[in-house]
Amino acid sequence: MITQSEIDKLAEKYETVDFIKDDPIQFPHRFTKKEDIEIAGFIASLVAYGQRKVFIKKLDTLFEIAQNEPHNFILNFEPKILGDFNYRFGKPEDFAQIFSIMRRLYEKDGGLEELFKYGYKNSDNMFIPVCDYFYSRFEPTQGVKFMVPDPKKGGAMKRMCMFLRWMVRKGHVDFGIWDFMPASDLFIPLDTHVARLSREMGLLTRNANDFKSVLEITENLRRFDPVDPIKYDFALFGYGINN
Repeated sequence: MITQSEIDKLAEKYETVDFIKDDPIQFPHRFTKKEDIEIAGFIASLVAYGQRKVFIKKLDTLFEIAQNEPHNFILNFEPKILGDFNYRFGKPEDFAQIFSIMRRLYEKDGGLEELFKYGYKNSDNMFIPVCDYFYSRFEPTQGVKFMVPDPKKGGAMKRMCMFLRWMVRKGHVDFGIWDFMPASDLFIPLDTHVARLSREMGLLTRNANDFKSVLEITENLRRFDPVDPIKYDFALFGYGINN
């Protein structure tokens, strides 16, 4: 297994403000108001799949549609605002479903922080109540199911874990604006790069890139830093991308 000094050096190397400009976290970093940051982060996480340059360009378009006012965009959302905006598996009607549900969430149910807080306090898998909130308002389309995946199916929930890291963890890159849970309870955002490198480093023995693998990697990272294990996401992701 990789040594603590080795992985600490990697984390320190890649967790810098320079990381922001090429990452989807650049979108919430455009804003200062809490609601704008969390909504921009959630929207960016929905679309953060596929080729990075392509989805960042798509997100630029989506934030132009939102007139760079994410909170106002959600509070006043009407499907016609989107026009024909789409991205791969997400069609206009899929985005319309999600944003309509988010409008209700912010009008009546306290917003994203309250939803994730409810999941954390009331479920062994905090993502299940989050997903259920979205699935219970409409018959979810395939595009919605892809962008807001069902944790009951055992998937890695990569983009949801990434968004949660942004909101909970404090650092040079992450915001730390949600305080209902400690950073020690975060999960590693697992994609193919992180999975491959985790196996090479001896952090992962499972062959599948699923939520059980997320738990295994996260538990091994806690041995290096039980308070802030997900800081090593920068080490794994950065090293994996650059090698």
